[in-house]
Amino acid sequence: MSDEPQPKQPGEGRAAPTNAEAAAPADAETASPTDAETASPTDAKAAAPTDAKAAAPADAETASPADGTAPERTKRPKRTGWRRILPTWRTVLATFALGALLLVGLLYLGYSMVEIPSANALATKQSNVYLYADGTEIARDGQVNRENVDLAQISEAAQHAVLAAEDRDFYTESAIDPKAMLRAGWNTATGKGRQSGSTITQQYVKNYYLAQEQTVTRKVKEFFIAIKLDRETSKDDILEGYLNTSYFGRNAYGIQAAAKAYYGVDAAELTPAQGAYLAALVNAPSEYDVIAHPENAKAAEARWNYVLDGMVTKDWLSESERSGLKFPTPRETTGTDISMSGQRGYIVRAIRDYLTHNKILDESQLDAGGYRITTTLEKKKQDAFVDAVDDQLMDKLDKDRKVDSYVRAGGAAVDPKTGKVLAMYGGIDYVKQYTNNATRRDFQVGSTFKPFVFTAAVENGSETQDGRRITPNTIYDGTNKRPVRGWSSAYDPANEDDVSYGDITVREATDKSVNSVFAQMAVDVGPAKVKQTAIDLGLPTGTPELQPYPSIALGVATASVLDMAEAYATLANHGKHGTYTMIDKITKDGSDVVELPERKSSQVVSREAADTTTKVLQSVVQNGTATEALSIGRPAAGKTGTAEEDTAAWFAGYTPDLATVVAVMGQDPVTAHHKSLYGVMGLDRINGGGAPTKIWAQFTKAALKGTPASDFNLQLQEGSEETAYPSAEPSQKQPTEDADEDKATPGGPDTRTPSGTQGQTGGGSTTGGTTTGGGNDGGTTGTPTDGGTATDGGADGGGTTGETTDGGTTTDGGTGDGGGIGTPGGTFPQLAARRPLDQ
Repeated sequence: MSDEPQPKQPGEGRAAPTNAEAAAPADAETASPTDAETASPTDAKAAAPTDAKAAAPADAETASPADGTAPERTKRPKRTGWRRILPTWRTVLATFALGALLLVGLLYLGYSMVEIPSANALATKQSNVYLYADGTEIARDGQVNRENVDLAQISEAAQHAVLAAEDRDFYTESAIDPKAMLRAGWNTATGKGRQSGSTITQQYVKNYYLAQEQTVTRKVKEFFIAIKLDRETSKDDILEGYLNTSYFGRNAYGIQAAAKAYYGVDAAELTPAQGAYLAALVNAPSEYDVIAHPENAKAAEARWNYVLDGMVTKDWLSESERSGLKFPTPRETTGTDISMSGQRGYIVRAIRDYLTHNKILDESQLDAGGYRITTTLEKKKQDAFVDAVDDQLMDKLDKDRKVDSYVRAGGAAVDPKTGKVLAMYGGIDYVKQYTNNATRRDFQVGSTFKPFVFTAAVENGSETQDGRRITPNTIYDGTNKRPVRGWSSAYDPANEDDVSYGDITVREATDKSVNSVFAQMAVDVGPAKVKQTAIDLGLPTGTPELQPYPSIALGVATASVLDMAEAYATLANHGKHGTYTMIDKITKDGSDVVELPERKSSQVVSREAADTTTKVLQSVVQNGTATEALSIGRPAAGKTGTAEEDTAAWFAGYTPDLATVVAVMGQDPVTAHHKSLYGVMGLDRINGGGAPTKIWAQFTKAALKGTPASDFNLQLQEGSEETAYPSAEPSQKQPTEDADEDKATPGGPDTRTPSGTQGQTGGGSTTGGTTTGGGNDGGTTGTPTDGGTATDGGADGGGTTGETTDGGTTTDGGTGDGGGIGTPGGTFPQLAARRPLDQ
């Protein structure tokens, strides 16, 4: 064998032919070339381990290649595509562990740093000062009405009711309920309304130790204090504190003050029904007071039922007891401090509602106090309103007449040009009658709604069922209980006192408040359009019973006096609407800290629509049901109204400078049920043209004293002075020729009822004869019989219909502007016995 190195053969020198790389030693890179070359195959095989895998190095990538050169390291496959942006499981696990440690650390730090503070006890609470526009003080509302009691002095039923309403697992849960907090946060974020996930312990901490502001800092403090308090204080003590610090409305802090304010009893005497109602109030004290806000009675009762159902679920109330409970209507007197007596309390409550409703300030900010609120109310006008109600209504009531005890009155006056509320009458005394009659929304507005129907007709260019444009002089059928045409279901409203008027103009129908006419007009316009017009003029979108049905025309909606004053102010302002305001300025610590929303006005209906309505309403004052308003001695427009069963009587009227609405209402002082006004003041009835109009007239005259009288500057609907008659409807039974002859004698008696619609509009051919010369602007003639001819019906405003006999001719109808219509001499289908039309 030669000493020269031999060429290396493939596979030579490998320890295991089948897995040579695995057999290579871990330090193959440093192995001596001589050893590798001289090793015999037999020795290599002997050196190979029996288990090649076991002999393999820990990292196969570092194995020496067969030729003994430096090995190439294989790389882990790179993450590609969307996988590159995802963290590895190691990263996720490490992050989670780090986050958990950090959270535990923060919780420990927060728990250590936050101490239970001293009780604020509202000791530093300030008064809010309410001022008239001239700076004269109206009232201060900062006095706290609270009487703390022990838990044993609160009825068990009332305790259970509050737990059922606010925290049913209070005695078994911890101070914090994470699930409830998450649920409340989710519901708030997803638009289901702002909700609270706080336990009673958290709420007590907020009431007793902290301020009411909605900040992250306050919530964090509340969180830690609640945990500490729950560890250091008994559940009974926490519940007692909560019941003594919660606000129940009516300036009542704590359940003892609330029991007195709402039911005149001590907290120990509260029944399950009463306790459930007070528990419901904690959720929304202002909204759920069914006396202050009767329009929210359904919502309050629903919350009351929710509380009772919770009591049954927790076995705090039996099913049999639950089924026998009736909603406990609270009393009207409030126990409010004497500083809120008279009109002061009504004004303060209305201002607070205005501020919270318009999101200017919330209840917690107002409760904290310190605000100086200058209103738009003018003291002289406010005093004049009180005097007018006393003189025209209250001083005429008899204490010995039971029906007189039902009388309530409300009023509001608005400047049409600025939208400022200048005066408001809420009732005889806030301490005696808690409900503000100017802002309540539970009495029907009656016929004061009818002008909105006509405004909608003009605004939308509406026509009658037979294609005539609706104007003040359009003829309608005013028959009592006449079925409305053009509606999907039967509807036949009665007129007041069941009077049938027959053919009547819109203007006269407004003067006399004819229900059958306006129900038909609402269908002609479209009830949905009528509703929208009312909203555009100023009624709130959510006005109770404001629904798109023909009955909308009769005033079944229950808008407030203040709502109606705003809407009538829009008519007075030629169709331009700006949301009313009750606030001029709000300051705190001498600075204007509250920015009031900018008042914007817009033309919500055309000037022609608003002004033509005003022209019609002037006729109501001059010729209709509101002639008492003439006593102010200046131009005025308005409309009277009466609610169903005479439970309320209204007058809504305005001058160019002031829009005022007055309502007299009937309500039982004990049950709060609506009552009829029949027999009040010894009269058969009170309607809108009586006490309401007299109050309006006295107030308006005093309020505008010293200001020059101004007339309405009106732009009327084109053609609004033209008379539009309906086309003749076919007779139910065609008369015989002999019958026609008998009835067609000159001056013969008219045998028709006045319930039909009238004859031809503007002249036109009819069966059995011709009609010509109908006139340019609504001249009207009858339908001649037996071939008679009517000619020369008149021009420019309608002539006078002459007499027609068999084969005779009607001539010389005359000319003029809106001339009267004579009595037909023969039988004119649908045209007999007309009353004179408005000029």
